[in-house]
Order: sequence, then C-alpha cells, then structure tokens
Amino acid sequence: MPSVIVVTGASSGVGLAAAEQFAARGDEVVVVGRDPHRLAAAVDRVRAAGNGREPARYQADFERLDDVRALADGLLSAYPKIDVLANNAGGMIGGYRRTPDGYEATVQGNHLGPFLLTELLRERLRGGRVVNTASEAHRRGTLDPGDLTGAPDRYSGFPAYGGSKAANILFTAEAARRWPDILSVAFHPGVVRSNFGDGAVVRFFYRYTPFLVSPEKAGALLVWLATVPAGELENGGYYVGRKLKKPAAQAADPQLAARLWEASTKAVGV
Repeated sequence: MPSVIVVTGASSGVGLAAAEQFAARGDEVVVVGRDPHRLAAAVDRVRAAGNGREPARYQADFERLDDVRALADGLLSAYPKIDVLANNAGGMIGGYRRTPDGYEATVQGNHLGPFLLTELLRERLRGGRVVNTASEAHRRGTLDPGDLTGAPDRYSGFPAYGGSKAANILFTAEAARRWPDILSVAFHPGVVRSNFGDGAVVRFFYRYTPFLVSPEKAGALLVWLATVPAGELENGGYYVGRKLKKPAAQAADPQLAARLWEASTKAVGV
C-alpha cells in the first residue's frame, strides 16, 4: 500500500519539490498550503508528477491556530494512519507582527503551529515519522521559551528566525524522548532558491543569489529522511545533507527542550 505523506508548506519551494517526488514514488500525498492560488497550482504539479493521481489538498495558515486545528480535524477524519508528517511550513518575517493568537509571528508560524499539528496527529503517527525542516540559521538565533510574544522594539528578523529553527531542533529531540514510537528527525535543507522570506531584499536574495541549493535537491533530502530504513537514522537527530550533525549548544540542551515543550503546550492549549 502507498504511504500517506502530509507535506505542509507544499505550495512552493522545498515542500512542493518533495511533494512531487513523493507523488512520483506512488505515495498518497497530502498537500498543505496557505495561499489558495499557489495551492491550486501546486496540486496540478503534484498530480502531474503522480501520473494523474489526485493529491489531497488542505488550506491552512499556521499563524492562525484555529486553522491548524481545522487541518488536524480534516486529516484525522480522512486518514486512520499517517506514515509521514513533513513539517515544512514557515518563513522569515521582515518586521515584528503579532498573530491573532497573541504570539510573535515567526515563532508561531515556524514552531507553535507545527508543534500543535504534530500533537493533534500524534496517535495517527504511531510507527511513522515526523520530518521537521530546520536550518543552520539556528546557530545565530535567540530563543526564550518564557517569552513567545516578544516586543516590536526588541525584534530582529534573522535572530527571530534562527530562534524558531532552534525550536524545531529542540522539538525534534524532545519528541524522540517523549514519543519513542515515532521517528522524529530535523534537517537543514541548504539555502534554497525559492520565494522564501518577507520583503523585497530577502526575496531577491533567495531568488537570484548564485550557488543556492535547488528546491529539487532540498526536496530529495526531505524524501530521503522520510523513506530511508529507520535503522539508518537517529531518532531525534539533526541532519545536514545526509549526515548527522551536532546542533549548537542552545539547540542541544535537553532542559531547554523540556521547557520549550511545556511552554508550547500551554501556548497552543493541548
């Protein structure tokens, strides 16, 4: 039977490339995106990659926790088992923004939303995998589990983004400790040529700078992590390329990971 693969952030970039590759393998792909027009275009591409097999589609904005809850409800109704959840949604915010739920948008979109989705799908994921898209940017990030709201006068885009990517790595490691029946891994996809980021300068960089990684190559790494025999991966591990790599000290701190888990649980209400 084909595997059920849920890919968030699948309407462009790494997520779309991975979704196409999963479809080409014959997997049952669930495409999740925020923008309805880009989502529709992505579905067309995934369908073509899968030789006409129709992927499921769900629209959700991870800066709205009610959207994440509705997404989880739809997936729980549709699938008795989910083999892989690829938490790939997220991005870099140009300026401070608070979500309708009251949190800083970067940490919610990149961490709290995926955390909530994974928590809600936890029972369906038994025996499966969670693959979290992190980044080497975590090495220059700042993260305080005690303050997920932040303030405009203290906000800086790259440290906030890096902190949210550290949160992805901490979540992965803590999930491996708490949920040993689910294989959880995080990875750095490379600096990928895409529509990533918020603001003209950031978007120009990610579209036109030489030597960036193609979405297809980064997507292939996600697919590898989702499909390679489980015994070849370390539960809770952080991967750069196909190699296990030690994250920065902040992102490898089990006490900080436990604090973040408790703070995230409280923030999302699970």
